Amino acid sequence: MSLDRKTAARDTATPHSPNVHQTNTTEAPQALLTPLQSFRLWISQPVTASFISGGVAGAVSRTVVSPLERLKILLQVQGPQNQTYNGVIPALKKMWTEEGFKGLMRGNGTNCIRIVPYSAVQFSAYTIYKKVLLPEGVNDLGTLRRLAAGAMAGVTSVVATYPLDIVRTRLSIQSASFSTLKKEAKLPGMFATMRNMYKTEGGAIALYRGLGPTLAGVAPYVGINFATYEAMRKAVTPEGQANPTTLGKLLAGAVSGAVAQSFTYPFDVLRRRFQVNTMSGLGYQYKGFFDAIRVIVKKEGARGLYKGILPNLLKVAPSIGSSFASYELTRDFLVGFAPKEGAGL
Repeated sequence: MSLDRKTAARDTATPHSPNVHQTNTTEAPQALLTPLQSFRLWISQPVTASFISGGVAGAVSRTVVSPLERLKILLQVQGPQNQTYNGVIPALKKMWTEEGFKGLMRGNGTNCIRIVPYSAVQFSAYTIYKKVLLPEGVNDLGTLRRLAAGAMAGVTSVVATYPLDIVRTRLSIQSASFSTLKKEAKLPGMFATMRNMYKTEGGAIALYRGLGPTLAGVAPYVGINFATYEAMRKAVTPEGQANPTTLGKLLAGAVSGAVAQSFTYPFDVLRRRFQVNTMSGLGYQYKGFFDAIRVIVKKEGARGLYKGILPNLLKVAPSIGSSFASYELTRDFLVGFAPKEGAGL
């Protein structure tokens, strides 16, 4: 969800009269509130409600598209020596037949857990960077500074939660039926996987393998996504109106997301390849960023840099739609959770 999403302000004002005592609970001193009322007041504040709603929306949208996300990862790490998964529908059927419902959701738990710290860091970092970049005496950041703040917040949140991302990748492929992935190479749960990587693959640096191409793709993704969204937003805005309809916003978001992901997709493939670079039976042993590009193009052609892009594009629309709907529903529920005047709780 956009970091600049505008939240609707709640009208908590009561008629002012010298003869009427103001008893609105939301305006009462904190000392007069019960612990439950204080909690309800806190959770209903626009900033708090937006933050929590963002986390819920992220978890819901990722769960909805989890089968496509896992398939994308399997195709990304499937080298020329493995042709186990081919085609979206046949591959999804194969996952279901061999692993059942759990197979479609493999790694999604870690992905959802990652949302909480990721959203917290991104939200906080964006707020800090906006203040740092805002010139003295100026109220509006402007387009370029807003882009810079968004890119830096993205980098910060990625770095802070990257170990969970690499573990999510390992968990996603641990039960895949790759011929070169030996049984003993299959991994345990999230924390055991993280601990095993730390002990056997070089310490903390192992948990950040693939971070380089990930960060390299952040800035162009933010820029392309923003530019495409603004262009689409203008195109779908009805004549004479200042803003597009809700459907128009969803369409603009889907198109901008698809375009930005398509242009920066090779960075995502490189990230996944480096994340499994040292896995027994599946490692590619790339020496570096440019060596990985050279080897992939040489052995798999330019198409190798776009493996898995079809399921990635297929999940854009349902991801954005479910994210938008769950965000709005959760935020409206939380904002309406404020203690009412005269209520016991």
